[in-house]
Amino acid sequence: MTDTPPSSTRRARCERCGLPARTCVCALVPRVDNMVEVLVLQHPDEAGEAKNSARLLRLGLVRCRAVVGEFFEPAALLALLDGDVSGSALLYPADTAAGTGLTQIFAPPAPPARLVVLDGTWRKSLRMLHANPLLQSLPRWVIEPPAPARYAALRKARRPAQLSTLEAACAALARIEDAPGRYAPLLAAFDRFVADGASRASRGRGPE
Repeated sequence: MTDTPPSSTRRARCERCGLPARTCVCALVPRVDNMVEVLVLQHPDEAGEAKNSARLLRLGLVRCRAVVGEFFEPAALLALLDGDVSGSALLYPADTAAGTGLTQIFAPPAPPARLVVLDGTWRKSLRMLHANPLLQSLPRWVIEPPAPARYAALRKARRPAQLSTLEAACAALARIEDAPGRYAPLLAAFDRFVADGASRASRGRGPE
């Protein structure tokens, strides 16, 4: 009996970004010292999605946590918010946002210390919101796209101008922190990620 060689389809993956070693994005992503902490609640379907933008957000932000799940026990979710909802706000899209830019809805006078972001398709993030009443109770910030979405070349969205998780979070952080240029390097890295993914798709080699 001879040993069976490892399957050629099994490729080594980067332990940090989770992508195949030859498509690792770690070297592309700069570290940005964000003032407002970001908590990403990621739908399970997004965790293994190669085109997922929250992966780059987590790698790039100094203060960013990502937790995978759809339904969270209230006590567990409260623990993720350090036991106090008063310092947190939810970033969530809306079909209509008043004005241009970032709109506060039932938001406290002071900027939030933590921004909660739901990472999933529009339908799945809506389901996450409805399934977790604690999220519904948070002050809410709505982002209206300041420019055409960068993601369109790589992944279809419900609306042409709908932003990726990374784009929306960077736009919100820049506005809340009053730091327009702070997140430009991270957005530039995302542009390269999208361009590389689109190039692979055009050659018939989709993300792995």
